[in-house]
Amino acid sequence: MSLLYSIFISLLIFGMKVFSWLDDKTKKGVEERKQSLGRVKAAFLPSDKVIWMHAASLGEYEQGLPVLEKLKEKFPGHKILITFFSPSGYENVVKKNHIADVICYLPFDKKRTIKEFTAQFKTELFFTVKYDYWYHLLAELKAQGAKIYVISALFYERQSFFTSYGKWFGRQLKKNVDWFFHQTPFSFALAKSIGLTHSSVTGDTRFDRVKQLRLRYNHVDFISDFKGDKKTIVFGSSWQAEEKIASMIFRKNADLKLIIAPHDLKRVEHLKNIFPDALLYSEIKQSEIHLADYQVLIIDSIGLLSKLYSYANIAVVGGGFHDAGLHNILEAATFGVPVIFGNHYRKNPEADELIAANGGKSFTEEQAAADFVLFLLNNEEELNGMSDCAGKFVSDKPDATHLILQKILA
Repeated sequence: MSLLYSIFISLLIFGMKVFSWLDDKTKKGVEERKQSLGRVKAAFLPSDKVIWMHAASLGEYEQGLPVLEKLKEKFPGHKILITFFSPSGYENVVKKNHIADVICYLPFDKKRTIKEFTAQFKTELFFTVKYDYWYHLLAELKAQGAKIYVISALFYERQSFFTSYGKWFGRQLKKNVDWFFHQTPFSFALAKSIGLTHSSVTGDTRFDRVKQLRLRYNHVDFISDFKGDKKTIVFGSSWQAEEKIASMIFRKNADLKLIIAPHDLKRVEHLKNIFPDALLYSEIKQSEIHLADYQVLIIDSIGLLSKLYSYANIAVVGGGFHDAGLHNILEAATFGVPVIFGNHYRKNPEADELIAANGGKSFTEEQAAADFVLFLLNNEEELNGMSDCAGKFVSDKPDATHLILQKILA
């Protein structure tokens, strides 16, 4: 089976190189991976003790960060490495202030490549977030004596571990991972069914992260003046479906404000075609503008969305009307904002929980979602009730980071 895995990795590398001719993000990922070894060589000595967090993408990074920050406090003399598989995670994080000594792409999981990369420093503690597992990486770290954990682990029935050909990889996880910290009891039970009993249910660390958002300074320049005393809907990480919902609401209610933050800034031009009279956020700083005259504000900057939710009365979060994957709904819910989204969220158990708590609602069709938002805008009691439920849903979650640290440091 290890031979088949190596063939799979070779095919993955080949496929990504071919696709990189068509996709700029994939091309960046392929090219930047060539720099990963040089970056750790320049920053670390073979004797340096390193705490290493791996995250597939930005969402997993946000889940793992509360644990990484606490570990840095406990071990200030250790160096910090963060690796990503996805360009979207790497590109967003590398531009931020962070606690890591090195941020880079995870090298492709070829045995020789991984061995050379991990030989540049001493990994004391490694954790991957949610479900990004690489066989040669875990096997090499275990051989070197590193402690290996999975933070916010999430197993689901369609994973390869629960097929006949995936049992081999499940056995490797049992051998190489010291402990799984599960998000849900269901994930815990699934893992146990394939022999992964070295685990516990600690909850989702993203709740710890979003609780911290309430405590920071959430002011965004010009937004209060734009909003005034009008109810405001924030469309976060919007795709075409969410933008269609915004257009439906816009045509039915002129007495509100819409803030649209697309998932990709390439969508800004498309949004201007839908809302020709909309204001771009970047335009505000360039001239004297009477913000109260505008109904729609398009955010053509990155890094503002989690703060913008603090101004919302309702949030419509993107990714759930197709298979791209639902974006972060907790960043809105933490501010006591009802969250509306599509029904494609199989890998997001928090969505079902938020719906059950009456802090959110999902829809199969854009028109139904738009109609419900308009209903909330016209029913203050319903809106306030959902708002209270959304905030309470986040507040009532346990401190997963504390539970995880208790086990790691025991």
